[in-house]
Amino acid sequence: MANILIVDDSPTEVHVFKTMLEKNGHSVAVAETGEAGIEKAKEIIPDLVLMDIVMPGINGFQATRQLAMNESTKSIPVIIVTTKDQETDKVWGIRQGAKDYIVKPVKEKDLMDRVNSALSGN
Repeated sequence: MANILIVDDSPTEVHVFKTMLEKNGHSVAVAETGEAGIEKAKEIIPDLVLMDIVMPGINGFQATRQLAMNESTKSIPVIIVTTKDQETDKVWGIRQGAKDYIVKPVKEKDLMDRVNSALSGN
């Protein structure tokens, strides 16, 4: 299926997402910081990025903006997956270049529906 990069500093969240994605046939790469996520995305050019917001160093909004502005990564869809559930956060995330915004905790069906939608270009 698809190669998906998870950018999240929580080992628990990474494990949950990785398990869901792999169970549904996707391969997964992981980065624990925004900076590492940007570098990994440039290196492997994944089909999709799942981006947390609250991380040490640059946050997920900043990392999403950098991916959206970089020539080699701007076509990679980014889905923000975060505990930040304010409408202003969602609007800001989309303005930074994210294709979708999901609030944790995430149910597997919802995650897979949104991942499949982003991968199909919808």
